[in-house]
Amino acid sequence: MNLSDITSKKKIEDISKEKNIIKILKGVIISIVISILLLTIYAVILTYTSTSENTIKPVVITITGISLLIGSFISSMKLKKQGMLNGGIVGFIYILSIYIISSIWLSNFSIDLESIIMIIVSIITGMIGGIIGINIK
Repeated sequence: MNLSDITSKKKIEDISKEKNIIKILKGVIISIVISILLLTIYAVILTYTSTSENTIKPVVITITGISLLIGSFISSMKLKKQGMLNGGIVGFIYILSIYIISSIWLSNFSIDLESIIMIIVSIITGMIGGIIGINIK
């Protein structure tokens, strides 16, 4: 193996990493957009119907799960391997983004046991979406 082969291989790896980062960011953005759309629909339903406010937590968790499954699925579809890792990263960046926005928006924001559970669920849901994404052709 000569120096030009090593350089070419390095360039290919760098391009591959850049494409993967773009796919991850695309998955996060798709997940956030889907969440915003579904949460807006839910807010309208909550406002104009007699739907109980007790449904807020389960609906938010469900919307987060659906959004992450779709986002991590889409970001992993064209990968040949590491769908679980890719999806987990999508889930982590998604929930981190949500918590950063929440901490800026809300003055009494804190991380508690419920938040930690949501972080874990988001990463696992992203991993599942990533696994499905690489296995569906």
